[in-house]
Amino acid sequence: MDSSEKTEVVLLACGSFNPITNMHLRLFELARDYMNATGKYRVIKGIISPVGDAYKKKGLIPAHHRIIMAELATKHSQWVEVDTWESLQKEWVETVKVLRHHQEKLAAGSCDHPQSSPVLDRPGRKRKWAEQKQDSSPKKLQEPKPTGVPRVKLLCGADLLESFSVPNLWKIEDITQIVANYGLICITRTGSDAQKFIYESDVLWRHQSNIHLVNEWITNDISSTKIRRALRRGQSIRYLVPDLVQEYIEKHDLYSSESEDRNVGVILAPLQRNIAEAKHNSTA
Repeated sequence: MDSSEKTEVVLLACGSFNPITNMHLRLFELARDYMNATGKYRVIKGIISPVGDAYKKKGLIPAHHRIIMAELATKHSQWVEVDTWESLQKEWVETVKVLRHHQEKLAAGSCDHPQSSPVLDRPGRKRKWAEQKQDSSPKKLQEPKPTGVPRVKLLCGADLLESFSVPNLWKIEDITQIVANYGLICITRTGSDAQKFIYESDVLWRHQSNIHLVNEWITNDISSTKIRRALRRGQSIRYLVPDLVQEYIEKHDLYSSESEDRNVGVILAPLQRNIAEAKHNSTA
């Protein structure tokens, strides 16, 4: 299939990135290889969207640190970038709304007509409003024109897929919109049975053609939780996170027993909102 006939895809990963790890970056590489190998898609960009502080997850450090670490981690990437829109919202934003935001941004042609948006001009510097520069290089102009608007798809691990079954964590209508209108690219892990989980969910089963399961044959059990635990115990995290991220963590002494107690006893934002809405609907 000619490259101009393939559907262009933008991979969007939402999450805490607390901190970002080498495994987070591997998800993008695995997903791109898989999607490009189908012959139907061409991945043109990856976006990391750290959740805002209003998510209220236990141990979640301030967003500006997580953004800077993600910027440092992708500093040398030619195709994965960090977006600050979600993290700058005062209230927690549902994942489906983040997907919609980026899809609408693509549909509006923001890549061709950049608008002012909050970005970090340099890792470690204060956030400022900056004008994104338009790339007018000859190479870009010579590329074949894509057919239609690039499609945003949610990139995730098996843990996010399985979290769909947690009571009140997700709205069923949001799950339906995510898998029906956008699609999932799920990187499986050892010990998970994503295919069985899809089989046991009517919603996921109905839209299984829009769910891409990618096997990670080189097993990697790195997680942000384990990184934070190692840091609290004074253990090395080298080769588990990018070197620049490790340096930033050490410089700012980010993870400790005190930081892990952040938001202790606070109900997670989606649980709080969905439970409240359910009660309101039941009494209406």
